[in-house]
Amino acid sequence: MPIYAYRCRECTQTFELRRPMNESSSPAACPDGHADTVKLLPTVGLTGSVGEPAQAPAGGGCCGGGCCG
Repeated sequence: MPIYAYRCRECTQTFELRRPMNESSSPAACPDGHADTVKLLPTVGLTGSVGEPAQAPAGGGCCGGGCCG
């Protein structure tokens, strides 16, 4: 089962719940019992070192190989 992140609008606590995908948008009470919560958008992790700019892969593919104008 996937894990979904929620934030309570009353106490601003962020919490996670493991629930079926078909229940991801169902209301979720925070651990302190408040009902006014919002589901957070998932974040994507990026690799690399802190302070290093992201670099595009070299060569190959359409725009990396010079076939795009």
